[in-house]
Amino acid sequence: MSRSLCRRRGPLLVVAVGSALLATPPRTAAAQWSTTYEQFYLPDRTNWAFRSNYPAADRLFNAFDYGHSILYETLYREPNGNPARLEEREYDFITRKLLVDPPRIPVEEAAIEVEYAKLAPEAKAMFDWAHVLHRRVYDIWADERVPIADKDARIARVLTYYKSRRDLAFSSVPKNMELMEGQYYSRAFRDGYPKFNGLIWGYHWLQVGLYEPLVASTTLEQRQTGVLAAVARFRQMLENSPEHLPRMMPMTAAIAPTFSARYPEIAIIFDNLHAMHDVISDILASPKVPRSRKRAEILIAAARYRDSTSFALTRQQWTEMAEMMGVANMGGPAVGFLPEFPTPTVPRGATMAEAMKAMDHGAMNHPTPAAEAPSDSASASGAHQHDATAPMPAPRATEKATKPASRPAPKPTPKPKKAEDHTHMPGMRMP
Repeated sequence: MSRSLCRRRGPLLVVAVGSALLATPPRTAAAQWSTTYEQFYLPDRTNWAFRSNYPAADRLFNAFDYGHSILYETLYREPNGNPARLEEREYDFITRKLLVDPPRIPVEEAAIEVEYAKLAPEAKAMFDWAHVLHRRVYDIWADERVPIADKDARIARVLTYYKSRRDLAFSSVPKNMELMEGQYYSRAFRDGYPKFNGLIWGYHWLQVGLYEPLVASTTLEQRQTGVLAAVARFRQMLENSPEHLPRMMPMTAAIAPTFSARYPEIAIIFDNLHAMHDVISDILASPKVPRSRKRAEILIAAARYRDSTSFALTRQQWTEMAEMMGVANMGGPAVGFLPEFPTPTVPRGATMAEAMKAMDHGAMNHPTPAAEAPSDSASASGAHQHDATAPMPAPRATEKATKPASRPAPKPTPKPKKAEDHTHMPGMRMP
């Protein structure tokens, strides 16, 4: 009888919701009007392979979705709230319970970030669409039925499908750091919520870091071991948090250099995705942005991260920026790491310009497999180069230089000696 009642109530609920929307005052409805829509992911036999073959890592993504959602919802609903709500209560729940036993099914973020989802559905849709790209790339590399030679073509097809949504797709052109750190609201979240900010960057470290063992490894056993090691490293970050959590936004070119060299366009998309996460957190957290202006600023930022002209860098500048910021400040490499965490060169809360300024360019840290596995990039079918608009980065030095004679000579840095002139650093140039 209850099932019958549910079937009868379905249309009534739709009518009720529709009536409520029609009853919304015209000014409010117009201010929040959005034409964005959801789209099904590209059908492929590899779909959900990562979930099947690497369930421990996959379940963490469900917990990450909760963390992002509760962050945005709390910042928007409680603009003058006590930071302890996120820095202590939610942080402790996420790190001590949720990440210890993550949900087995994906979290419906709109059920958690109710008010935020109504504020900026366009931005939420951009994140959702990029996360679909994330998962499809994981799936292709996690499916051992697909030969290595065929993976590039599948990745290219998935990327083309992603970019077909021009209203949602992040640009594959790198953005400079003025967009993330040079706005009037910038760093509000980082300064006000340093622990939770480190946790979000820890999420992003793992999300891009998992690609490196998948792409750089040559056997199933190596991939499985590498993924488990990256997950264990992430959990190790939480043991003494936030001490070992990233102090800078992890950049894909630094954390997953082999993956980034093979699929530079996708790596750039993910960096733009993660940077916009930080920008929206800043907008919501900043008292300089009036509540009535939050949506407008979010939409402006979203448009900038979709276009390919504003705040743009070349790929070479993007690679150099990742190197100069230092992988040690981003949580360390995702493969080939030592038991001890690398020593950061900047305090928590430092800007990217300060990190680049503090780096010793002659002793940059890079994951060993990036230099040891050139065959992975060389064996690619070439499909990943369809988007090339700039020269590919040259091979980089390894984290542990056990064979100095085999290391390529360091390129002369274009950075001038003026210590305070940050506009000459890669990534700090105005549009």
